Formats: sequence, structure tokens, C-alpha cells
Amino acid sequence: MTAGFIKHQSHFRPGETMDNLVGAVTRRGLAVFLRLDHTAAAIQAGLDLRPTQLLVFGRAEGGTPLMQANQTIGVDLPLRALVWCDPADRTWIGYDDPLWLAARHGLTEGNPRHAAEALSLLVETCVLQAAGTDPSKPRGAL
Repeated sequence: MTAGFIKHQSHFRPGETMDNLVGAVTRRGLAVFLRLDHTAAAIQAGLDLRPTQLLVFGRAEGGTPLMQANQTIGVDLPLRALVWCDPADRTWIGYDDPLWLAARHGLTEGNPRHAAEALSLLVETCVLQAAGTDPSKPRGAL
């Protein structure tokens, strides 16, 4: 396991999980900057890759306070989430925890820490809903 990387198994196929994630982040006012299909790129290069997609998303109100405290965190922003299918045909969704990102850049106290906590909770909520594992909703209800 990679430090700071959180993953959850999804109850949906990869494409549906990613569609669910796009819906979850946009409903919360986050912008989707990029939806990258790594599998399609691999196919274009004549290579084989199980379903793998990356979503880049965020909003200035969440990331800017962190960058005001230490601009180096900008290398890790906007936020990203990966959806992939493993060799056992299980779908996963994962992301770098904003709290871990903040700690990586020395933002462990005060307002930057609070901003990272809020982002961490927001991303976890979106990911759990996308995977169909949000405990506050019946399975499959997004």
C-alpha cells in the first residue's frame, strides 16, 4: 500500500464508478478538470491495460488556502482519483488523502490543517458514494 493512498472496492463496474464519481463531485460544487482514460491511451499505443480512468477535480476555495500556506502543495492539486479494475475483475477507487498531502507539505497546524480536513471528508464522501458504499444511502442509490 502506498502511504497516504486510500482505496475502496466499488460495487459497480469501472465506467459506472467513474460516472458516479463525476456526479458526486459536481453535485458538491467541485469542477471536473479532466477525465483521463488510461486504457484508451494504452490501446492507441498498441498496448493492453485493464480498465483504468483518472479524474482530476477541485475548486479554488478548497485548494487555494493550502497553496497560500505553502505553494509546493500545488504539485498535488487539483485533487485526483483513480478508478481501476484488478486482475480478479474487482473495481477499485482510490485517491491521495488531502490530510496526507498537507502533511507532506508541512501543513499540519491551524487553518491549512482545517482546510485539509474538510477536503479529506469531502473527497471520502464522494468516493464512498461513487463506489456504492456510502453508509448513509442504500446500496446503489446515489
